[in-house]
Amino acid sequence: MQYSDRILNTPSSFIRNILKVTEANDVISFAGGLPNPISFPLEDIHISIDRAMKQHGAKLFQYASTQGYLPLRQYIADKYNRQYGLQIHPDDILLTTGSQQALELLAKVLVNKGDGIIIEEPGYLGAIQAFTMTEPAFYPVTLEEDGLNLEQLEQALQQPNVKLIYTVPNFQNPTGLTYSLEKRQQVYELVSRHDVIFVEDDPYGELRFEGDHLPYIAAGKMENSVLLGSFSKTVTPGMRLGFIITKNRELLQHIETAKQATDLHTNIFSQYIIADYLLNNDLPQHIQKIKDLYKTQSDAMLQAMATYFPTHVSYTKPQGGMFIWATMNDGRSAMDVFNKAMEQKVAFVPGNPFYINPGDVHTMRLNYTNSTPEIIEEGIKRLGSIL
Repeated sequence: MQYSDRILNTPSSFIRNILKVTEANDVISFAGGLPNPISFPLEDIHISIDRAMKQHGAKLFQYASTQGYLPLRQYIADKYNRQYGLQIHPDDILLTTGSQQALELLAKVLVNKGDGIIIEEPGYLGAIQAFTMTEPAFYPVTLEEDGLNLEQLEQALQQPNVKLIYTVPNFQNPTGLTYSLEKRQQVYELVSRHDVIFVEDDPYGELRFEGDHLPYIAAGKMENSVLLGSFSKTVTPGMRLGFIITKNRELLQHIETAKQATDLHTNIFSQYIIADYLLNNDLPQHIQKIKDLYKTQSDAMLQAMATYFPTHVSYTKPQGGMFIWATMNDGRSAMDVFNKAMEQKVAFVPGNPFYINPGDVHTMRLNYTNSTPEIIEEGIKRLGSIL
């Protein structure tokens, strides 16, 4: 059988593959990026399902428009206008099957084989996988403590046929880092001089449990700005509901065409249920409970790392989100540590899949949101003994 170059050159998701191994009951797993299931508003969603069924009946099971359910797009527009002053309209929004589909659609619409994509390094594995399908030239830019390295970003922008820049400015996956206010302004000033699409992927922004919320880099300022959001981290991931926000109507029209070719429309049942839930419940109060939970878990992991990790291991201290990024400054191989950790029934994600050209990697991603403080301490203790 002859397969396409694009699928043969696209790596299988390392994380999804190791999750199969780590699902055993006796493995302590820091490998997934899973929201804690105790944060899912099950009772309220059950009520929303019953209410939506009674109010809308067969519409929950019929074909629907590609752009998405208007009351839900209106809710999103009102929320972003109120919280961020973006002045967006429901027609600036397209609902997607999770924000993962948004990445795939953007690449499909914008990138020809060999075109340039600027990406953070380390960068989000799901984006690397989605973009690789279009066979681009990747230009990785080092992610520093406060955001992208400006000198490298400027050099990358000089490369031929750069079509888009992909960033996760709040509690980045995999590092947990957040761009500073100053770095956001510097990145904007640099990028605004170039004809590129600037993507801000923000699935974690509402999960800030320390510090002040910061403005977006380009959303609301640049016509070529694209903002991605999701309900996976705040309501439920299983309903696969994300969204694209952009005032570039020509771009959005092309994305809509690409989506029609992909799946006609996002699951309309999910759209009705999520819309009903959002319109009839106190979302900020619900999110506050998630933030309180995640801060407790993050504090537990950071405390355990301070206690059990050797001094040659450095790590980020996130102000929100779901991840901590650790670096083994003694040059130890992440894959070597991973294999030894699995023997001790503890799992994490080695840093390798978050780099375009990984080589020998000495970093690891740790997720704290899906374990109790007691299990976190035991897992970090095991990992510390290996390190």
